[in-house]
Amino acid sequence: MSSARRIKLLLLYAPDWIITLTLAAAFFLLDLVDGFRREFSLEDTSLRYPFAVHERIPTFALYMIAVVSPLVVMALVNVVTVRSWWDFHNATLGAILGLALTGAVTQVVKLTVGRPRPDILDRCQPPAGLSDPPYQLSNSTICTQTNVAIMRDGFRSFPSGHSSLSFAGLGFLAFYLAGKLHLFDNKGYAGKAWISIVPFLAAALVAVSRTMDYRHHWQDVIVGAILGAVLAYFSYRQFYPSLASKKCQHPYVSRIQLEDTVILPTHNLHTFRESLDDGDHVTYSDRNDGLVEILPRSETGRVERI
Repeated sequence: MSSARRIKLLLLYAPDWIITLTLAAAFFLLDLVDGFRREFSLEDTSLRYPFAVHERIPTFALYMIAVVSPLVVMALVNVVTVRSWWDFHNATLGAILGLALTGAVTQVVKLTVGRPRPDILDRCQPPAGLSDPPYQLSNSTICTQTNVAIMRDGFRSFPSGHSSLSFAGLGFLAFYLAGKLHLFDNKGYAGKAWISIVPFLAAALVAVSRTMDYRHHWQDVIVGAILGAVLAYFSYRQFYPSLASKKCQHPYVSRIQLEDTVILPTHNLHTFRESLDDGDHVTYSDRNDGLVEILPRSETGRVERI
């Protein structure tokens, strides 16, 4: 690839990286915002759980599990299988996009819903003997807790960020592995199914740990898992074809290849495209799944320029 072509490719995808990284930055910045605080009842037994000082999966461990490990595993799989820089780029950008979308949406919902965590009363430390006002609920003004961060975090139960981020990152990894293994090839290999589902099992363990620490209600965890999995698949399909495709192991062709090609009609359902600046290869496109694949000219025969 010529240096001019590399620069053009960089400029084409620079906006994608900028938007994605901006979303990721918004996720961290929103954590500093003091959101809505929903009223609660001092008699609600679902809010009387103890505050866990030491979490089973703290924030740093979450980032290692949901962000770092999927990127590392996909890079290793790339080296073992396709050994493609383009596949590495798409997998990395897709995974970060899914995580950024999930994080931003999760934070916005947390701040606007303001649901109390199951340990809110232990965080709040209301005066002994206090009860709810007649026919009303209590609010955070009754709390004697002086730690601002503990109180701010106490009203961010819905949805679970650990659950959504773990399913976003590990979910993307699961789809990536399923594509590389051709999971839905109508041949039914149990080994492929287990390998593809392991990331989801790991994400589920992270999600369940949040109920063990009394950080979230069960509804928070389930909604977070669905949110993360949906946005992971949404991001995956931006760069990869359907898992039912015969070419599901390859990412979509780059935009620069689509711009620099000429379509040559053939007698069947397939289309051959020849790169304008590469006389040794022909780009093969299957219109059934939208994939484009570079093949040596020896495999496609002679195709004349038009």
